[in-house]
Amino acid sequence: MKIAAIQMISGPALAPNLATAGGLIDQAVAGGASLVALPEYFPLIGASDTERLGMRETDGIGPIQKFLATKAKQHGIWVVGGSLPLLANDAVKLRNTCMVYSPNGERVARYDKMHLFGFNKGNESYDEARTIEPGETVVSFELKTSDTDWRVGVAICYDLRFPELFRAMGQIDLLVLPAAFTETTGRAHWELLLRARAIENQCYVLASAQGGRHPGGRLTHGNSMLIDPWGEILARMDKGEGIISGEINRQRLIEIRSSLPALQHRKL
Repeated sequence: MKIAAIQMISGPALAPNLATAGGLIDQAVAGGASLVALPEYFPLIGASDTERLGMRETDGIGPIQKFLATKAKQHGIWVVGGSLPLLANDAVKLRNTCMVYSPNGERVARYDKMHLFGFNKGNESYDEARTIEPGETVVSFELKTSDTDWRVGVAICYDLRFPELFRAMGQIDLLVLPAAFTETTGRAHWELLLRARAIENQCYVLASAQGGRHPGGRLTHGNSMLIDPWGEILARMDKGEGIISGEINRQRLIEIRSSLPALQHRKL
């Protein structure tokens, strides 16, 4: 099955971000992709806290969710919708949520980002817990094709640093991880962590990233990747907007898990 990750440099205005995402989805489908993943915060980056809270959608209702469902149904593909702001239990916070849609446009999974990024170094300071309410539920879903089934796990950005989350998913075949890693942390750890998650879980990893200088000055690391269960990078894009794609292969999974049955050797 051919899959694709979209890399963007989103800004604070919804309409142009949706237009860019839509065009890149179309290109990915033209290239043969059956699953397309968008990056974290694809609808907006750089908006003020007030603006972000004002863009929160109700579960199942809103222009961002409608856009994702429409693109999935239009092309008959699986869409992993990066992340979007949803209403939270706390009235002054939001949920940073990834929605997954099937080829008929049906929402089949919802994952609320569980681990909230905090970082302070020099002039960089981030504290997602100030405005975001964390999720509580580990999420994976079944993706059926005409010849095989795939168990797909979903996580977002900072989740990548917490390997116990992926162990809790059970045996997954593909991990999809939308992200907006900072350039500082991404340069140091992004590739290393992605390859580690692929190797230790013996699964494919598709990481769709924000990648460039955003309005307002924020710099994201980019480097969207597709990695195989042996830790080999099959596709990669440094900075800028665009698409990476490649095939995931059931036989490759079987060969690696048979020759090195590490998942069966677990003790804890």
